[in-house]
Amino acid sequence: MILDTAFMITALVTMFVVIDPIGMAPLFLALTSGMTPAQRRRIAVRAVCVAGFVLALFAFFGEAVLGFVGISMPAFRIAGGILLFLTALDMLFERRTKRREDKTHDEDTHDPSVFPLAIPLIAGPGAIASIILLVGEKPGGEGMLMVLSITALVLIGMALILLASSYVDRIIGKTGIDVITRILGMLLAALSVQFVLDGLAAFGFGPGPS
Repeated sequence: MILDTAFMITALVTMFVVIDPIGMAPLFLALTSGMTPAQRRRIAVRAVCVAGFVLALFAFFGEAVLGFVGISMPAFRIAGGILLFLTALDMLFERRTKRREDKTHDEDTHDPSVFPLAIPLIAGPGAIASIILLVGEKPGGEGMLMVLSITALVLIGMALILLASSYVDRIIGKTGIDVITRILGMLLAALSVQFVLDGLAAFGFGPGPS
């Protein structure tokens, strides 16, 4: 199997930016406020596993579902790119963080692992759209394996950050998290525009996908 380094880098950056493990740390702390370290560990692992299962389902069956309802991959690529661009704007202007924080209010803090942590904070619309787009960018078993491996790598990173979220919060601080979120937002904006351009190219507008 010949590895496509450019595709792997694109997939890694896309999934890392959309899932946003660093930005999830303070929200995880808010959702698990007052819990013991052992409880936090169980919730972190469960949330990541559930999110991974959801994303894997969409990686395997997402394109088939699109075909069933009559949506082509180029059309979904354009729609997904627009969605990711809106997500990038939210990151740049803190709207996504504020919405995520709003979801923490009035929630049962006993076990937030499935909702709202796994869905929709980790495996949200942006992550689902991204994994379908990436699988569509490189069809076949090799592409599927690469996307799933990279997604698993990002989710493992998410689990490690959540497990160490208390230390991350003390080391980086709110200002550091805000700076990192905005940098990731810029990267996501550029990647989302590329998705739209690739979708348009598939319809015959402009050059082919890079």
